[in-house]
Amino acid sequence: MPQAVLGLGSNIAPAKEHLDKAVEALSSLGTVKEVSPYILSKPEGFANQPDFVNAVVILSTPYPPAALLRKLKALEKQLGRTPTFKNGPRVIDLDILFYDQIEFFDDDDEYMLIIPHPRLQEREFVLKPLSYLLSDYIHPKLHKPVVQLYRELMKRKGKPDCRIL
Repeated sequence: MPQAVLGLGSNIAPAKEHLDKAVEALSSLGTVKEVSPYILSKPEGFANQPDFVNAVVILSTPYPPAALLRKLKALEKQLGRTPTFKNGPRVIDLDILFYDQIEFFDDDDEYMLIIPHPRLQEREFVLKPLSYLLSDYIHPKLHKPVVQLYRELMKRKGKPDCRIL
């Protein structure tokens, strides 16, 4: 069965519990194989909001990428996500980071999906938990292991903005 690597985030209290519920709900879409440690991170894009709790999940799923994205968006709504504004506060955010070793693009009327996630190498809140689960995983487009992407990002940033909860 294909494996999807998902990024999870929440910054509306109780954020950790929202991630717990999301991890539990993901079992309706397949088998949750592994969950990273939860991390606390500063918001990016719109700074005037609470910190985020983030994690990464490996999900074995029968759904192909576009169908999985639609299921994830439905799950977000079921878990209480309501539209706000770009990079604004959210009860839950579920993103597909990787799907097996494929590169994928789909832009239908409702959602755009790019796999691997196009900005994951710029995001400490993704790379840090990802490095706990898949440090040697080779990014299918950048052809570098996750641990190297994390080190390169930290070298550019100079200091970490995330910590394990």
